[in-house]
Amino acid sequence: MTTGVRRRLGVEERRQQLIGVALELFSQRSPDEVSIDEIASAAGISRPLVYHYFPGKLSLYEAALKRASEDLAARFVEPQEGPLGARLLRVMHRFFDFVEDHGPGFSALMRGGPAVPADGVRSRDAVSRTNALVDAVRQAAYVQILAHLQVQNPPARLELVVRSWISLVESTALIWLDGRRIPRRELEAQLVRDLAALTAVSAAYDDEMGALLRRMLGDEPADGPFGDLVARLVTLAS
Repeated sequence: MTTGVRRRLGVEERRQQLIGVALELFSQRSPDEVSIDEIASAAGISRPLVYHYFPGKLSLYEAALKRASEDLAARFVEPQEGPLGARLLRVMHRFFDFVEDHGPGFSALMRGGPAVPADGVRSRDAVSRTNALVDAVRQAAYVQILAHLQVQNPPARLELVVRSWISLVESTALIWLDGRRIPRRELEAQLVRDLAALTAVSAAYDDEMGALLRRMLGDEPADGPFGDLVARLVTLAS
């Protein structure tokens, strides 16, 4: 008869395990509602041992939010091949996969992380660090969208359009989590069309944006999200 031997984890392995356990719990409840005792129990270790790897509850929460932010930023990476509308649909699908799988954690990240840790008052530095994680996600998304538009030095109006669209995606996801009243697939397609719509409004009054819009729509199939939007708007106008 043989007995299983439990392998002792190294410091970094244990830290990563605790971060993973914390993220799993945050997918079910807000980080503010998850205690260190719960994380320790789920990881199969004692509460004091958690503090051996993380000096406080907030430091573990910040490490978990950092991993979540890196995962979220990676959702915007997409090969620059094929129609733009189809590419953005795939990006939105991966983005909402994350939102759906990590609802409470996503909300906490986008709203500035846990409010007040159980072991102390949240410092301004802690708030700044969490805000920096959110800004990094937004910047990663911005860089990826510009790459898909094949623009290296965006004019002011394009920067405004893209950053406004990223904010719209973020706020829409937060609203959707509260009730999920619109089917996900419809919402993903709507957000892709919203980028074209925002660009079109700016293009109507700016030649440079007009050229960009024509390039965006040039290779789009009629049944793609952009082609469908154009057809419907023409029908409405007539």
